[in-house]
Amino acid sequence: MSLKKGDTGTAVADLQRRLTKAGYLVAVDGWFGEATEQALLAFQRDHMITAIGQAGPRTMTALLGNERGNQLTINHMQHGADLLALPLATMATVAQVESIGEGFTNAMRPVVLFERHVFYKQLTKHQGKATANQLAASYPNLVNPKRGGYAGGAAEWERLQLAISLHRDAAIESASWGMFQIMGYHWQALGFVSVSDWMGAMQRSEVEHLTALCRFIQQDPAMHKAMQGRKWADFARRYNGPAFKDNDYDTKLAKAYDHFAKVYPVQEVAHVA
Repeated sequence: MSLKKGDTGTAVADLQRRLTKAGYLVAVDGWFGEATEQALLAFQRDHMITAIGQAGPRTMTALLGNERGNQLTINHMQHGADLLALPLATMATVAQVESIGEGFTNAMRPVVLFERHVFYKQLTKHQGKATANQLAASYPNLVNPKRGGYAGGAAEWERLQLAISLHRDAAIESASWGMFQIMGYHWQALGFVSVSDWMGAMQRSEVEHLTALCRFIQQDPAMHKAMQGRKWADFARRYNGPAFKDNDYDTKLAKAYDHFAKVYPVQEVAHVA
């Protein structure tokens, strides 16, 4: 449920308290009027949330994250845009469409999705196929040549912990992590010194999730070039895979860019050589 202009009550007062604590001063009177709407719009623009003046789950999570200091802000996103030589509108577009909204669960654990078929592959790499097959026979929901077995939501963290009890590094490598759901097996290519270094970064903040995203894009020059040129189909093909059309990622990217180009007027930047 979203809070919007005209609403009243304790939920509105809680929103107003959170906005004020985050630096967007508004009277805590329990009435969602013009002043609350303007404060909310400012917060949403600064935290890369589609600025429609309604406080839904993403906005409330962002306000909570702002209190805890682990939420992405406009300054972090601008830094990422500068690093990739992109307009802020382009960076915001990719961050919105290619993210899952929040990088952490309500329990403040990083969002993960454990992939049992990847675990089978990584176990084979670390310990050999015989061991992988043996574990697959004993734990088919955790180790399996076929994808599946998903528990969904916060329960994916529990699946990951069970997998870690079988083989720590292979398990961490076999989950997608954080706001942008980047697979753990990329840790070395993205400049992390170890699997533990990767996991620690993913547990710290959405800023670390953004760092991983920027490095992921940088290590694929063709993807980076497509992003700079706003060639959304080419970008989506490299980021989401050949089935990107099934979820209309290119269309979603183009639509989001049209929105963010108005929120953050585009000033072209020089491309990285």
